[in-house]
Amino acid sequence: MLKVVILVKRKDGMSFAEFDEYWDKTHGKVVMSVPEFTRYIRKYVQSHLRPDLSSPFPSADSGFDGYAELWFDDLDSMNAAFNEPRYLEVIRPDELKFIALDKCKTMLCHDLPKIVPEGVPAVCAP
Repeated sequence: MLKVVILVKRKDGMSFAEFDEYWDKTHGKVVMSVPEFTRYIRKYVQSHLRPDLSSPFPSADSGFDGYAELWFDDLDSMNAAFNEPRYLEVIRPDELKFIALDKCKTMLCHDLPKIVPEGVPAVCAP
C-alpha cells in the first residue's frame, strides 16, 4: 500500500476560514464526483488544521493549513489516478481555486503501525 501525504497551503489572499470551508464542503464533493479518479483510491482523508488549539510541540506552526492523505494499491495506481484525464479536467482546476500548489509539499509513504485496535495485528508490509 502506498500513501501520498500532501501538506496543503492555501492561496494567498484567502482566509483560513474560507480555505477550510472550501476544502471541506466543495473540494471533497468535487473529488468524490469523479469516479475515473476515485476508483484508484483506497482511502482519502482531509486533515484540517485546528488553529484554535495550542500544541505542546515547538514546531506546531508548520506554515501549512492541513494535509491530505490518499492511499493507493501501488505506484502504478497512483500515477494512473493523477494522470487520469478527468482528474486533470475537473479536480486539478478546482485545486487551483484554493490551494497554492507551488507551496505544498508531497511525501510518498508506507505505514508501519505501532498502536492498533485490540485484536488487529500491528503489521503493515511496505
